[in-house]
Amino acid sequence: MKYDVVIVGGGPAGLVAAFTTKRFYKDKKILVVKKTEKETVPCGIPYIFHTLSGVENDYMGIEERFKSAGIDLLIDEVVDGNTDEKKLLTKTGKEIFYEKLIIATGSTPNVPNIPGVDLEGVFTVPKDANYLKMLYEKIKDSKNVVIIGGGFIGVEVADELKKSGKNVTLVEIMDSLLPVSFDPDFGEIARKEIEAENLKVLTGRKVTEIYGSKRVEGVRLDNAETILADAVILATGYRPNSDLARKLGLKVTEYGFIETDEYMRTSKPDVFAAGDCVQHRDFLTGKPSRLMLASAAVFDARIAASNLYGLKVIRTNKGSLNAYSTVIGSKAFGSVGITERVAKEEGFEIVVGRAEAPDRHPGKFEDTTKLIVKLIFSEDSKILLGAQVCGGKSVGEIVNILSLGMQKGITANDLFTMQIGTHPLLTSAPTVYPLAKAAEMVL
Repeated sequence: MKYDVVIVGGGPAGLVAAFTTKRFYKDKKILVVKKTEKETVPCGIPYIFHTLSGVENDYMGIEERFKSAGIDLLIDEVVDGNTDEKKLLTKTGKEIFYEKLIIATGSTPNVPNIPGVDLEGVFTVPKDANYLKMLYEKIKDSKNVVIIGGGFIGVEVADELKKSGKNVTLVEIMDSLLPVSFDPDFGEIARKEIEAENLKVLTGRKVTEIYGSKRVEGVRLDNAETILADAVILATGYRPNSDLARKLGLKVTEYGFIETDEYMRTSKPDVFAAGDCVQHRDFLTGKPSRLMLASAAVFDARIAASNLYGLKVIRTNKGSLNAYSTVIGSKAFGSVGITERVAKEEGFEIVVGRAEAPDRHPGKFEDTTKLIVKLIFSEDSKILLGAQVCGGKSVGEIVNILSLGMQKGITANDLFTMQIGTHPLLTSAPTVYPLAKAAEMVL
């Protein structure tokens, strides 16, 4: 089999890489190789437990779109290859030759070194549809569930299981929920939103053991407290799938990510990489970032695919902004850039602006929510370094606007003097628009 462009992986990065390649290079023969028949929407996985009521409702539905776009699809696994010969070898023995290669092999759940993780009834949250189907059925029969990890996957899964009537305990080793993306003040808002009669949150606590004979019976904490459980879900982050990259001789970082340049080119000619398997670096600090987001993955894919045969799209964003949003309970949470805690740890001299306002005006409309905005600026230049927002569904797009602003070096003065469009049913009042008010606070 010989193709102009081969893409290994069928998640968000692989999907976008395939369609972007087809748009930029219409005459190229393209093949996508992926391991599973159906792909899930990664950000929708926590919602299979209640809101979506099953894995089938979270399928991307991309397989049919490949065919209609003239992109070939092979359900198989690439297990080896030779970059000098531009050849790949699959698990079923097929040889595939390429002109350009994009590796988008994604990530897999990180399993912590806790005694008892191999007991029956201990689960991870992978992106594999077959595993998720099994997990969904097993969890249906569980009554008491412990979730280890208070990042966005742990919090979203806990919220969903709470809604389905399970007794849930969420354990986070840091002092607040969502500690990578939010400061403790926003973490406390999240705690209040998620806690309920059948959901308990423990922060600043470490699980030292998952105990049971053959099947899990509970967990033991670092203060000797025990919590009964008939299921434990590990939401302790993800690690990059870089085994194939190593076999191909690509440069891999100490954290196991594929090293690329700004245009997603790897250490081997004509081999690109995109998504969770790639090492990202923080936009402000330049340090390695381990945050894995679908939004970052598709950004990588667009850059890689558009520049396969020459640098057509110039990359101006030189690092990862870690823009992110979620919904917890009745509130939406969003963040971009660095937190106040990280800014201080990195030695930034900062000033923080805060503002609160109803996201409708007047605030008597039924769907009105209080919008809380926290903006972190450099003290001297007043350049925006980070933002955290909480409120209604408008939070997601507010964070996206702030992300673009950060990419372009937006300042407090820019936000204070920004031209806005407002409407009673859609936004906060122009007189108290929270982005402008938070910026005003620091000027």
